[in-house]
Amino acid sequence: MDRTFTVGAGLTVVGVCGYAGGVFVAYPGRAFSLTAIMVGITLAAIGDGRGAGA
Repeated sequence: MDRTFTVGAGLTVVGVCGYAGGVFVAYPGRAFSLTAIMVGITLAAIGDGRGAGA
């Protein structure tokens, strides 16, 4: 499995968990969960292993 995809998927999961936690409990920096989701989705998309020539 591609490392970029794995990091992206993990970052997306962490971001979603952070966002869900932020819905119930206000904590400093909870807006960064949205950034983690966006970056995670981007990394997962570019690291999916398909490549441009395939």
